[in-house]
Amino acid sequence: MASFDESLYNLIANALLEDIGDGDHSTLSVIPKDKKGKAVLKIKQDGVLAGVAVAEKIFRQVEPDIEFTAFMQDGDTMKNGEKAFEVSATVHTILQCERLVLNCMQRMSGIATLTRLYTNKVKGYHTRLLDTRKTTPNFRLLEKEAVRIGGGINHRFGLYDMIMLKDNHIDYCGGIEPAIEAAFRYTQQKNLPLKIEVETRNLEDVATVCKVGKGKIFRIMLDNFEPVNIVQALAIINGSFETEASGGINLETIESYAATGVDYVSVGGLIHQAQSVDLSLKAVIL
Repeated sequence: MASFDESLYNLIANALLEDIGDGDHSTLSVIPKDKKGKAVLKIKQDGVLAGVAVAEKIFRQVEPDIEFTAFMQDGDTMKNGEKAFEVSATVHTILQCERLVLNCMQRMSGIATLTRLYTNKVKGYHTRLLDTRKTTPNFRLLEKEAVRIGGGINHRFGLYDMIMLKDNHIDYCGGIEPAIEAAFRYTQQKNLPLKIEVETRNLEDVATVCKVGKGKIFRIMLDNFEPVNIVQALAIINGSFETEASGGINLETIESYAATGVDYVSVGGLIHQAQSVDLSLKAVIL
């Protein structure tokens, strides 16, 4: 698969094509092509900053020789009224990149801000916070990067980098045992170094996975388990596999899940419930 930088390059190229089309006629009509300018990214809402490095890459992809001065870094706590960075480039570059930079940074900062709230809830516990594949199509790269910046851990990026046997896989395959056997056999036949995770829906499922999954899977997902049932499941698992709690976990309940000792908690809401923060890119008149 493509590296982060390669994927980001393609994301930027496609986003600029979507926005600019056959030309930024607003800018072309009133600004000389060689006119130089300066702009500053102003923070208008408290939160966790994310996307500064991405913003620089966006500007440099259009104009490699820009001057970019970062006053803050990704992951910094930001306050209304602060400045994140300053960029000097041709005015055409600044105006063509403005909306893409803001769209990325506002969305990423919203996700990083919410992720930080979650990670603060589990401080002091063994449990770590995971994201999910509940992302915006074609924007997963930066949404998951924002989770990382906010202090969370990226789960699998897509369907290709891990085998996760969820309820539908198991039901279509005829049960947990045949699903595990088939998945493990597939990895051996294809010589694929893919880890296998299995979703369980009750304690009976957990016992079955523990019986047939040794040496074949690495993690058991405890889906829609209450904390009291997770404690029971962990007693059955007895450290034989990594464990992950998922399903409807939120800011009000995550600490009760962390208190069980489960290894990971996955929260789709880190991304799909995050609200963008208010930022603006303003011209500096010299």
